[in-house]
Amino acid sequence: MFSLKPITRRFWQSASLALLALAFATGALAQAKSGGTVNWIVSPEPASIVPLTTTAGGNCEIGPKVVEGLLTYDYKLNPQPLLATSWSVSKDGLQYRFNLRRGVKWHDGQDFTSADVAFSVLTLKQYHPRGRGTFANVVEVRTPDAHTAIVVLSKPAPPLLTALSGTESPIVPKHLYEGTDIPTNKYNSAPIGTGPFKFKEWVRGSHVVLERNPEYWDKPKPYLDKAIARFIPDAAARALAFESGSADLGIQAIPLSDVERFKALPNFVVDTKSSPYLGSQHQLYFNFDTPLLKNIEVRRAISQALDINALNKVVWFGYGQVSASPIGPLLAKYHDGSIKHYPFNLKQAEAALDAAGHKRGADGVRFKLRLLINPFQERRAADFVRQSLAKVGIDAVIENYDFATYVTKAYTDRAFDLTLEALANVFDPTIGVQRVFWSKNFKVGLPFANPGHYVNPEVDRLLEAAAVEVDEAKRRKQFFDFQKIVHDDVASVEFGANPQVTILAKKVKNYAPTAEGIRGSFSELYLQE
Repeated sequence: MFSLKPITRRFWQSASLALLALAFATGALAQAKSGGTVNWIVSPEPASIVPLTTTAGGNCEIGPKVVEGLLTYDYKLNPQPLLATSWSVSKDGLQYRFNLRRGVKWHDGQDFTSADVAFSVLTLKQYHPRGRGTFANVVEVRTPDAHTAIVVLSKPAPPLLTALSGTESPIVPKHLYEGTDIPTNKYNSAPIGTGPFKFKEWVRGSHVVLERNPEYWDKPKPYLDKAIARFIPDAAARALAFESGSADLGIQAIPLSDVERFKALPNFVVDTKSSPYLGSQHQLYFNFDTPLLKNIEVRRAISQALDINALNKVVWFGYGQVSASPIGPLLAKYHDGSIKHYPFNLKQAEAALDAAGHKRGADGVRFKLRLLINPFQERRAADFVRQSLAKVGIDAVIENYDFATYVTKAYTDRAFDLTLEALANVFDPTIGVQRVFWSKNFKVGLPFANPGHYVNPEVDRLLEAAAVEVDEAKRRKQFFDFQKIVHDDVASVEFGANPQVTILAKKVKNYAPTAEGIRGSFSELYLQE
């Protein structure tokens, strides 16, 4: 049933990569120093830690230090062994066989087995916002023995092999989750994993302490004694924490206005490269359940009132990559660069709103809209949108909440008209983009899944076809057709790839050796004073 040719080719590719990795690791090991504590800033503070039922940034950043995935990835997104030591795919693309690492234990001493893999995959299929798409075609996970897991599909799933990192598809202990209410399970916030660090404590509003796992299967890693995630809500205070030495590492941690100043400081490194696994993207979504936003002319007028190039300069200080398509420039293979923003034109926007029957009142206001903002967006973006819409007579009232409250307001209460979101494309459109525009992914209470309640049968058809298409040329065309339709529908206002700026003290080494970047495990991070 399983193809020998691809396996043989993969063996030699893996062998070559392994030799390169060994050579690198030998050099790194000669330099790596054990001990010490890294203080890294995570903002905003998440509602839980394990990214099992959420794609929230804090979960995706902290969780993979404790829980692991089957695979990790190099910067070209080639899969590398982690909890799975080898893998193969059947000729028809309907079975993925994983040989699991032996001798791995959960932090509570229980053995890691294929039963944990089967349970986790089926849980992700049901509860994870992106996993609902990734594993949609999974019909079962066979476990012929404790160290073999076979994922069986009803249809091919081209992105599946790239979706198995700890930040995207964490493997959790079946014995602690089975029979519980998964979203409220206490181990989401006090995790037991197989990873390089053990959860020690979470002081809400302050920090999470992770301690070195002395029984980690990949000895002598990790090198750190502790990794402490610190929560500092104020951006200026975060910058001060770096300068005072109480913070060593953080992504999106300082105001963008401070980036050039930090570049000049001798004790810091400013890393502006984007994680290829994350595929950053920011956008404005319409709530299609708001009656006046059902009118495409109103949505188009709002789009024409926003100058996204000006937003890049004013809000992102020129560090972003502006794009009008929901599949952004970081996914170059599928990005349609011919799609442009509706021309910025306040007169046309005003005329369209007049024609739609929304005349200015005596106070100059046509109507009010509730504008939510995900804390992962710059607050300045909300101010920019508010000021821009005010010019055409729309009063966008900003509602700014902590992250947990934002998620409830947007996805459970649906108490918004416009929301500024930070829904990343990640590594494949089926995983990162389909969740947003696929009507079947709308579910009240499910975070980061179709926030606008957008419905278009042709978009559904294209997304579902691309999700199983193994012919790369056909798949690319399907995604291009999709981009044109959602743009014509004015289903969102896309800003593009937001800046990804990581600040690290010069003593921090090897913080992001894999494509997951800062969302990796920190197993190879070490300090060199």
